[in-house]
Amino acid sequence: MSPLIAPSILAADFANLQREVEMLNSSEADYIHVDIMDGVFVPNISFGIPVTEAIHRHAKKPLDVHLMIVNPDNYLEAFRKAGAEVISVHYEACNHLHRTLQAITTLGAKAGVAINPHTPVELLSDVIQDIDLVCMMSVNPGFGGQKFIENTYSKVSRLKDLILAKGAKTKIEIDGGVNLQNAPKLLASGADVLVAGSFVFNSSDPVQTISQLKEIALV
Repeated sequence: MSPLIAPSILAADFANLQREVEMLNSSEADYIHVDIMDGVFVPNISFGIPVTEAIHRHAKKPLDVHLMIVNPDNYLEAFRKAGAEVISVHYEACNHLHRTLQAITTLGAKAGVAINPHTPVELLSDVIQDIDLVCMMSVNPGFGGQKFIENTYSKVSRLKDLILAKGAKTKIEIDGGVNLQNAPKLLASGADVLVAGSFVFNSSDPVQTISQLKEIALV
């Protein structure tokens, strides 16, 4: 089975955002990954609800919204209304994670949990059956174009074991430094969804690059 591909719009040309979204519409991408950064939880600021809404107006792919923000509960409904079909909150930013997951599900979105490179997957054991998607950070969150962290492979394997042991249907998403070299090993370790930003948008042919990522498991 081929992986799901979620190009990160953070790496797009913001001066031509509609054009970039339409390019993704014409590609084999499965989701559009939308990184929301507040300058507090992560040391960078990206964009917020109005830009997400603008992306959604032109998108024909589901929006996979990754909230790298403090107090995410305050914004769940607003991002759902802006078009988010998957909403991922950070484990490290939620005091009452189970309640937050319930709130996302009640809004009709898929509930995701993102974990930073230092966060053990075992901490998700008691809520894994309530999580639709785990967004595993394979770089430190906040900036695009970072080098992939090699420890990610073993974390993916451990998370896959946990999912299987609990009988959950959770998908594993990898976010950060994904390319054609590490993608096969990530898929072999148990990954289901690949987020790719700079690797896609900085390539000479983003549509072809997305196609190459889709074909990896078929080789």
